[in-house]
Amino acid sequence: MYGATRAGYSRYVAIGDSQTEGLWDGDETTGLLGFADRLAVMLDTLYPGLQYANLAVRGKKLGDVLTEQVPQTLAMKPDLITVCVGMNDVIQPGRQFPRALAELDYVYAALARSGATVLTTTFPNVAQFLPFGRIVSKRLDRMNNAITVAAGRYGFRLIDLYNAASMRDWDTWSFDRVHASPKGHILFAAAAAEALNLPDSSHDWAAAHPNPTQLSIADGAYGRLRWTQDNFFPWLWRRMRGLSAADGRFPKRPELQPVRTAHDTAPTNDIAARRRQQSGILDA
Repeated sequence: MYGATRAGYSRYVAIGDSQTEGLWDGDETTGLLGFADRLAVMLDTLYPGLQYANLAVRGKKLGDVLTEQVPQTLAMKPDLITVCVGMNDVIQPGRQFPRALAELDYVYAALARSGATVLTTTFPNVAQFLPFGRIVSKRLDRMNNAITVAAGRYGFRLIDLYNAASMRDWDTWSFDRVHASPKGHILFAAAAAEALNLPDSSHDWAAAHPNPTQLSIADGAYGRLRWTQDNFFPWLWRRMRGLSAADGRFPKRPELQPVRTAHDTAPTNDIAARRRQQSGILDA
């Protein structure tokens, strides 16, 4: 295992799409955190001096990760890799889905050969929140089954988000109902900590909120209308023009670097420091 020591992890690379990039956990002005950044802070607290890279870019699909992010990851010789990708393939219209399932296995096989500890995750049932959720539910089930089987085959650590009650709470999700809210990213990071058997981790992250948000019938109908207008139609228009959310974007941490730098007393950047003070970056 490259760079690993008996004391823990020293070189962590996160790959994937918008969830790993940290979309909706912060913003374009103040910077994005996300579960991977939060996990990196946990690891750096336990194993000071952790080197961390995040190659994830919103909109990326399995084929993109296979050809772009996997080679970069292997070149960094990490001892820990997190990979969360496939949802863009699930919601992508067309007949490319069987190819995506094959690409998933290619990605996992390549990462397995690295010798690193690899952590992956099933996808939550976001179809339950989407007006057109039934259209993608079968694909989601097939993707999750492929992830579960491949994770077992290659000996990866697996987080089961699909069956976690906390993933059914409305406030776990952002307004677009596909990406995690800040609370969701905190839960994802706590789930990763449990999967890695980090000290003081537990399964508490999976529990439903004792007083979950309840939407009235009217609020639910209005929410579906707004979602269709504000999220679905713009997404469909981009797809019709052959555009992707990934166009013109680059990884936020393309190289391994300390989680905390000499100019920085907090994770990733000073923006992350302020957000940590506001929300508790290690909260579960």
